[in-house]
Amino acid sequence: MPEATPLRPAVFLDRDGTLIKDAGYLADPAGVRLLPGARESLARLRATGFVLVIVTNQSGIGRGYYSEKEFHVVNAAMLALLDANTIAATYFCPDHPDRATDRRKPSPGMLCEAARDHALDLSRSYMVGDRRGDIEAGRAAGCAAGILVRTGLGAAEESTVGADFVAADLAAAAKWIIARAAAPEVSDPV
Repeated sequence: MPEATPLRPAVFLDRDGTLIKDAGYLADPAGVRLLPGARESLARLRATGFVLVIVTNQSGIGRGYYSEKEFHVVNAAMLALLDANTIAATYFCPDHPDRATDRRKPSPGMLCEAARDHALDLSRSYMVGDRRGDIEAGRAAGCAAGILVRTGLGAAEESTVGADFVAADLAAAAKWIIARAAAPEVSDPV
């Protein structure tokens, strides 16, 4: 009987407000702007052994503001600004909030799907985002921690989210994750 593939840890990342400037319902690839330090932070996480997966709600599709094709063009523009192969996969949920499935954050569907598809260990994985729904999705999926970044909407939601760590930006979140993964008994390595 062949040995099972060992499960790997991941960092799940929200897209808008976490990796790129939140421009509302972004349908134009010319509007993609990486947040400062995003590229370098992702490279550090990947070099540490984390699989990087984007999990993003895209209700603009369900609301009729843009198409799935336009979403993919915008996402491709963002990926082109990152180092090749930095992101292992992107999962998106096009649901309108009033007709949400279990894939739409705060439900953990996209994270669980990614874990199955990429042999990920959710208990050693982290969720990083700028909204309460991101943190709740990570918690519901069984992630080790949920990190709220103050970029995007994070600063406004900080007091009500209950994140395991609140970071100024993705660079601070990456530093915390890397330190915690190296010494899990340390509660606040930053």
